[in-house]
Amino acid sequence: MTSADLSRAESLIRAIPDHPAPGILFRDITPLLADAAALRTTTDALIAPFVGGFDVVAGIEARGFLLAGAAAIAAGVGLVPIRKAGKLPRPAASVDYALEYGTATVEMHDDLPAGARVLLIDDVLATGGTLAAGRELIEQLGGTVAGIAVLFEISGLGGREVVGDLHTVFSA
Repeated sequence: MTSADLSRAESLIRAIPDHPAPGILFRDITPLLADAAALRTTTDALIAPFVGGFDVVAGIEARGFLLAGAAAIAAGVGLVPIRKAGKLPRPAASVDYALEYGTATVEMHDDLPAGARVLLIDDVLATGGTLAAGRELIEQLGGTVAGIAVLFEISGLGGREVVGDLHTVFSA
């Protein structure tokens, strides 16, 4: 993986203004996901800082699932989904959090082995609410967040400060 490979992958992300609400700039990653080389480069970049330091990958619904699934396969570990409220048949824990444009709840099963070191993955770090909620869920269920990896970060929204432990946050 080279910086040129990462730049090419980044160039595939489209900016869509005013979605899902006015004033929000949505980053469409579907062109990146459709390109095998770009997806592999991105996956390798997301896990590189944490290789050997995690036992399982957790992905946050919905786009985080896609990246986390690829990362789990590349790392040879399992995947634990963090879902929106009402999507799991037997949620063990839930956390409410604020979004840039509202509020939401995420839930998780208690399938996480006690003491598991978890690499938490999502597509974007914006205000940090979703990732902070994911971190809280993992800790509530006995895991340790070994690191947080995101495809990209929207600077200026204070997300790193909300997530905490800034040394564990990596943006590809």
